[in-house]
Amino acid sequence: MATTQLPAPAPHRPFPLPSLLALATAVFVTALTETLPAGVLPGMGESLGVGESAAGQTVTVYAIGSAVTAIPLTAATAGSGRKRLLLTAMGGFALANTVTAVSGSYPLTLAARFLAGVAAGLAWAVLAGYARRLVPVGQQGRAMAVAMAGVPVALSLGVPIGTFVGRISAWWVPFLAMTALAVGVVGWIAALLPDQPGQPDGERAPVRRALTVPGVAPVLTVTVLFVLAHTVLFTYIAPLLDRAGLGGATGTVLLVFGLASLASIWLTGAHIHRRLRQLTIGGALLVAVTAGVLAVRSGSAPAVYLAALLWGLGWGGAPTLLQTALGDAGGEHADAAQSVLVTLWNVAMAAGGVVGGVVLGALGTAALAWTVLALMLPVLAVVVGARRHAFPPVR
Repeated sequence: MATTQLPAPAPHRPFPLPSLLALATAVFVTALTETLPAGVLPGMGESLGVGESAAGQTVTVYAIGSAVTAIPLTAATAGSGRKRLLLTAMGGFALANTVTAVSGSYPLTLAARFLAGVAAGLAWAVLAGYARRLVPVGQQGRAMAVAMAGVPVALSLGVPIGTFVGRISAWWVPFLAMTALAVGVVGWIAALLPDQPGQPDGERAPVRRALTVPGVAPVLTVTVLFVLAHTVLFTYIAPLLDRAGLGGATGTVLLVFGLASLASIWLTGAHIHRRLRQLTIGGALLVAVTAGVLAVRSGSAPAVYLAALLWGLGWGGAPTLLQTALGDAGGEHADAAQSVLVTLWNVAMAAGGVVGGVVLGALGTAALAWTVLALMLPVLAVVVGARRHAFPPVR
């Protein structure tokens, strides 16, 4: 009697937490390098012989560097190994932060910050795909959540700590600390991360083809509006709280936001594989409610802290959700689509500062929260409507 030979079970692959934590630290370096000047502007400006407004352009130049180079760099390096590219990006951060720390020249500092932006454009184009490729399909959402945890940690803890260190020592000390961290990440990545190949010549697709893939355009639209709304609120939260008589509580409000963001990332990682659509709708709704609360109850301390909690819960998982949705929609064109996301993300961040400034100057702080709400309503509309390819009920 013949017997049926059953296939051997697939070998169990342990979740690569050390490798993903290396990616999360690389994300932390990327996010904190961008925002660190905001906490040390007075000392930086004085050292460079410029005002705080001019010193603040070091953040703008960084965003420009990312925005203008992400797409061409992604196209030029499509065939290169992912590990080498990430190591190059971290080396770029180490160099840029070192030059920023020791430079006494404003033009040289701007050049260093532009270089850091270029490194960020390369890093962001690699990081999301790298995290997804380290695990089986069923664990990709969780892997993305771990890797993207570096963003809220940088904003909620890294910026305040960097600001404190800069005040008790010198403004440039945090930048040297970032150099040391970037060098450490280089060693960590070199030792632990398995390499991932680039795409062969015959499999590469131009960016414009990625934009025609069903689902890609809605995800990018949501990304621009969501990031724009968040940046307006994050950039101008201090004057909004000042108007409400809570200016002294800005740090505490941002701490609540940061801790809620970490909780949001954990929830996202636990449920993204089955509930990406529901989590995205929920996150957008929470940020919209945040704006509504701040618009009508910004004078109430309990309402403000509740808004900060909802804001963090709504925003914390957004980078993971949007990059995962884009990776799913883009398919084999995911890397090219991610390069567009990096560009649009930085454009939205730069635009958020401009839009918020115009609203603040023309209409006052009371209009900031209403502006955020007006931006989040179409986000909700697109996510709810794009259920077939961009944000499907079942992944």
